Amino acid sequence: MRVLIIHNEYARRSGEEVAVERVAAALRGGGCEVCSYTRSSAEIDRMVLGQVRAFFSGVYSRRARRDVARLLAEFRPDAVNVHNVFPLISPSVLLECRRQGVPVVMTVHNYRLLCPNGLFYSNGEVCERCLHGCESACVLRNCEQSLPKSLGYALRNLVARKAGWFRTQVAAFITLTRFQRGKLIEGGFAADRITVLPNAVAMPDSCAVGDGEYVAYAGRISHEKGIDLLLDAARRLPHVPFRLAGAVRAGALSQDVPANVQPLGHLAAHAMAEFYRNARVVVLASRCYEALPTTLIEAMAHGRPVIGPAHGGVPEIITAGKTGLLFPPGDATAMADRVRQLWDAPARSRDMGLAGRADARARYSLEHIQGRLLRVFERVSRGEPVGDVEGA
Repeated sequence: MRVLIIHNEYARRSGEEVAVERVAAALRGGGCEVCSYTRSSAEIDRMVLGQVRAFFSGVYSRRARRDVARLLAEFRPDAVNVHNVFPLISPSVLLECRRQGVPVVMTVHNYRLLCPNGLFYSNGEVCERCLHGCESACVLRNCEQSLPKSLGYALRNLVARKAGWFRTQVAAFITLTRFQRGKLIEGGFAADRITVLPNAVAMPDSCAVGDGEYVAYAGRISHEKGIDLLLDAARRLPHVPFRLAGAVRAGALSQDVPANVQPLGHLAAHAMAEFYRNARVVVLASRCYEALPTTLIEAMAHGRPVIGPAHGGVPEIITAGKTGLLFPPGDATAMADRVRQLWDAPARSRDMGLAGRADARARYSLEHIQGRLLRVFERVSRGEPVGDVEGA
């Protein structure tokens, strides 16, 4: 089988790029020939009038459609796997795939098909105003803190929705969690064309040993990720050391950082493995709906218990009381309580960590995901309903 992968990379490398690479590796490992068409948002700053061109190409890109038309004719894929198409590729490539009779499987990494900024989060709160087709809210609330950018995001979603490009030109959707799938259905997408298949996560050969030295946070340090809540929880636990790994968004650490909190900045992959192994527990504090926060799965794979908010895709990763603990979203007091429970009980933490490692290997390893991924493409290439491969 031949599969063409299409992806608009972000200006800075993100977890989505890692996920796309692992999809390609899984397909190749399953015997597929894979060809990729990528653009990068980093190109925008090098373009003449780059922001203006990206504004319009997000709605419809003639260049991307021509490029993909040529690849389809030369490579002759059995199926196309589309990931992100904004802002340089656009849904125009879906129309070309349909014109040439090649079915599209779209992997949905966030909520962008329903929410212009992809987060269901705006101005400091969870927001679903655009879920049923009210893209003007993105402009009225200036969700991107830039009116031209908010307008561009809203316009490309509005045009795609009104034209029905995602609903009519995509044969099957892969969502990472059941929560995502539910949101797509709520937003008007056909349930029988959506299957749940999480991203694969690399599994370390060895498991962490010892009790761990600190509470760890890994990810972007920003308001929607709940960094203020995490700092509040740390203040309530002055005897517990916290370490934060991740790039800091401007203003995210403007408040006083407690003495027991140490920001480490961005860590390379090998350093991240060490970071997980030396932690006692790993915490996610997000205010926004996370799709599939891989930091939790990576921590579990290293044998560490995890704590996260009980919304979005998080409850599908954490089995409360077995592999970690959940807390009400936005509740720093409850988060501090969950941290205290595991910090004061190292034996319980070790047991949860071992259970989490077994769970991660059973549900998120490349070997487990590969067969299910191949079944999706085999069914779609034969024109069959995608069906439920979640438990297959």
